[in-house]
Amino acid sequence: MALIQSISGIRGTMGGLPGEGLTPVDIVKFTGAYAMWLRKSFPGRRLQVVIGRDARVSGPMVSNIIASTLQAMGVDVIDAGLSTTPTVEMGVLHHEAQGGIIITASHNPGNWNAMKLLNHRGEFMGQDEGREMKLFQDSGQFSFVPTDKLGKYFSNETLMERHLESILKLDLVDGDAVSAANFHVVVDGINSSGGIAVPLLLQAMGVKKVTELYCEPTGVFQHNPEPLPEHLGHLAAEVKKSDADLGIAVDPDVDRLAIVCEDGEMFGEEYSLVAVADYVLSHRPGPTVSNLSSTQALAEVSRKHGQDHFYSAVGEAHVVEAMKKHGAVVGGEGNGGIIYPGLHYGRDALLGIALFLTKLAKSGVSCSRLKRAYPLYHISKNKVELPAGTDLDRLLDSMADKYSKQDSDRTDGLKVWFDKEWVHLRKSNTEPIIRLYAESDSPVKADNMVNKVRNDISEILKELS
Repeated sequence: MALIQSISGIRGTMGGLPGEGLTPVDIVKFTGAYAMWLRKSFPGRRLQVVIGRDARVSGPMVSNIIASTLQAMGVDVIDAGLSTTPTVEMGVLHHEAQGGIIITASHNPGNWNAMKLLNHRGEFMGQDEGREMKLFQDSGQFSFVPTDKLGKYFSNETLMERHLESILKLDLVDGDAVSAANFHVVVDGINSSGGIAVPLLLQAMGVKKVTELYCEPTGVFQHNPEPLPEHLGHLAAEVKKSDADLGIAVDPDVDRLAIVCEDGEMFGEEYSLVAVADYVLSHRPGPTVSNLSSTQALAEVSRKHGQDHFYSAVGEAHVVEAMKKHGAVVGGEGNGGIIYPGLHYGRDALLGIALFLTKLAKSGVSCSRLKRAYPLYHISKNKVELPAGTDLDRLLDSMADKYSKQDSDRTDGLKVWFDKEWVHLRKSNTEPIIRLYAESDSPVKADNMVNKVRNDISEILKELS
């Protein structure tokens, strides 16, 4: 069993003992701490929290526990039902609620579930907010209300429709251009919320033909739910077989976007953000932001438009913080997470689809040709397992000393640049591993860089032992 807590949420495998897996006891405690934090943040206010879930089998049960706990603490609940992460984020803004809870384990397998916590801005809680909430969780002292103070329960399953309408109203989204392009799109909805939301969006944008794969929201995932190339074989095959213009895959809570080209090759999660940013920058000049583990192609595209690019630590909350600091007009993470503040500050695959299709339609070229218009890089993503008890901070300090003559960044672990190549090492806060990413202009070079750094780590471990 597994139970992992971060600044903005808790996730784990369902069942087992409290504190070891995600159980009803853990859900009540975590929801209670969140409600106590809201009380402190909004003293004397009648509190409202928007909740929504993906299609996981455990979702309704977890949602019921959360809603009942919030009501028992005097918090009104607005339930979006089967929904998406960006829909709940926008729902918080629409209802001017004090917070939101998204019930989804994102790309984790179906036996996992999670609670993602939002603040009153519809954004993931930041470090300071998370620390404040953790004080209530650690103390375990929750105050429930009497019968006459119980929170009310409201259902609002129109929030997804409102979300889609908001996307279609954006001036950078051109449904007429998409309709005129006569696109045929294949959708892999991973049997979750995207199976409903993505086809609805495509139809509203005038896509002429939509072929659906795994779009029944049963919550029984037909393949690994992380939208990586190795999991999208059926989608790629169907795109080629049906002579479609492209394929679209999302994760279970619809905040990550992956594109498959008409030839069955991957456009790439990294390049979903690059293409959308290229389109936005052609209409909205301004800086861009991505996390340190994302492709450098975004920085090159930004410079092509005469704009600055900035890096942040990994994690949506860090990206949003950097976007606000630098006034970025678009940003996100290389895992297909696109953030366009013209709508809201959150990763939004539905918004990404609308902007990407508009870009593709107006370009008048195929998906594969559009991909070739961008600088071509390859990222190798790995992890290095370390002996238990390894001092990860000391290890990273030693690696920084070894590469002290290179340009580097210590914002989030250690990133080292070698001309147009880079490696990024990040420690895990939950297990003795180093996450190791490398990017170069060929897969072989990227893998070679990974192997070299692995050897460097081994040598430093010998010195430290």
